[in-house]
Amino acid sequence: MFVSDFRKEFYEVVQSQRVLLFVASDVDALCACKILQALFQCDHVQYTLVPVSGWQELETSFLEHKEQFRYFILINCGANVDLLDILQPDEDTIFFVCDTHRPVNVINVYNNTQIKLLIKQDDDLEVPAYEDIFRDEEEDEEHSGNDSDGSEPSEKRTRLEEEIVEETMRRRQRREWEARSGSESEPVAAALEKSSRLFPGPMSDRTAPRSPRRDILFDYEQYEYHGTSSAMVMFEMAWMLSKDLNDMLWWAIVGLTDQWVQDKITQMKYVTDVGVLQRHVSRHNHRNEDEENTLSVDCTRISFEYDLRLALYQHWSLHDSLCNTSYTAARFKLWSVHGQKRLQEFLADMGLPLKQVKQKFQAMDISLKENLREMIEESANKFGMKDMRVQTFSIHFGFKHKFLASDVVFATMSLMESPERDGSGTDHFIQALDSLSRSNLDKLYHGLELAKKQLRATQQTIASCLCTNLVISQGPFLYCSLMEGTPDVVLFSRPASLSLLSKHLLKSFVCSTKNRRCKLLPLVMAAPLSVEHGTVTVVGIPPETDSSDRKNFFGRAFEKAAESTSSRMLHNHFDLSVIELKAEDRSKFLDALISLLS
Repeated sequence: MFVSDFRKEFYEVVQSQRVLLFVASDVDALCACKILQALFQCDHVQYTLVPVSGWQELETSFLEHKEQFRYFILINCGANVDLLDILQPDEDTIFFVCDTHRPVNVINVYNNTQIKLLIKQDDDLEVPAYEDIFRDEEEDEEHSGNDSDGSEPSEKRTRLEEEIVEETMRRRQRREWEARSGSESEPVAAALEKSSRLFPGPMSDRTAPRSPRRDILFDYEQYEYHGTSSAMVMFEMAWMLSKDLNDMLWWAIVGLTDQWVQDKITQMKYVTDVGVLQRHVSRHNHRNEDEENTLSVDCTRISFEYDLRLALYQHWSLHDSLCNTSYTAARFKLWSVHGQKRLQEFLADMGLPLKQVKQKFQAMDISLKENLREMIEESANKFGMKDMRVQTFSIHFGFKHKFLASDVVFATMSLMESPERDGSGTDHFIQALDSLSRSNLDKLYHGLELAKKQLRATQQTIASCLCTNLVISQGPFLYCSLMEGTPDVVLFSRPASLSLLSKHLLKSFVCSTKNRRCKLLPLVMAAPLSVEHGTVTVVGIPPETDSSDRKNFFGRAFEKAAESTSSRMLHNHFDLSVIELKAEDRSKFLDALISLLS
């Protein structure tokens, strides 16, 4: 059920308990985790932190810890599936779920006992009414025969809870029987079993839903999208508790910016949430001129500003930033000779010497830097780039260290998805989490260097794909596959990196193609995951249009295509539109996807 009073129904409940935090591997989840950690530190709440990168890790970690804890907090995982069915918890176990993934599973919404959803209800959730989902046709006939006799809401909820318990017990018994009979000994069978448990159809075949109910559920579950940033939700709770700090506000800003950088939310949603945070920034960072209120130069200062839409430009050279930012690279078509000439014309129009543009931004002449934003915006308008400046926030640590929110997002993401073999996924998670603290600026600067490498590799891979015509139209969608041995392919084996590459590739393709129909198509992209296991990661990206609502239909489409062809697929990532697939099943899977979407 949805938690309406975060203070009473969540924070005061866990304040006196030992709790376990399951945190997904994305920047927004890390920021929400940092805010919650700061609150727990204030009130001496005991907690254990466990990073989870997918459903398998979540299930394994829960089995390891379920005897020691009664209260579990899940950040950016768990809302969009039937959590009780996956984890099989004891009856007294309570889950608090703060997740941006939508749509929220209806079982989670209407479970009043074990699932508590820490989700903003002013989001456009569109959850179907209880009566439309959990009342069968016989009951409909009874109700139509006697409209005046309606069961009380409490009776309906009790009946729902009994149904959930009964169905969970039935599935548990079936799995125990299968384990005894040895049916799970084969890894393929286990993968398919897990996939079917994680993402069943709207209703099981046994219950054979009538068409009205099936249609309602299909319409509700058809598209995947994202709601309000979890970091923002946690910050607003801290504000309600009167425990919000400037650091917490910055983490909320970074969480929101992560959603914008990764195209998870619409521009309208981003601008609206920026407006909310801007009020908090004014409250926390106002400065009076009198001496009594002056702060030390080492204090943290957050400011709202319209800044350039250029990745890491303050920590790079202006030329490198222009070449490796998705927005400018796509508009200039920098993979072509003509695009390189346009870039030179752009720099000439601004009147900036190449010597200045190609050296570090910090070393540029102060006289040039003073009016740089206005000069770039003016020239960008002439070259058709109307959105060169965006609303964002920056943070100052004293005089020396200044970061834009997007800088921190790129750095943290690169630390977390680092392909370096010197540590496990948990080590990378902890390093990324530490980089968000002002006491670990060395880790943040290391993350910035990794981010530059990642951005360069992204643009080089995009240029390679477009110049060699690797993006092909399959009819209802575009398809691109990175081959084993492609330079930097190891950088794109992780889901978030591959998703970002796919989105940037689609933007560039739309700018380069003259085919109007292809401009409106979504993209499916595959990259090698494990050579020894013969698996690939496949992601689906919605069409790139100005009016795009960022809703993704590939999650359900992938599921149906794999089901119809018996393709060995694993839905292990928290985003439904990211799957793992056996390489030899790829062709029949794609054929099924084409026929399904045609």
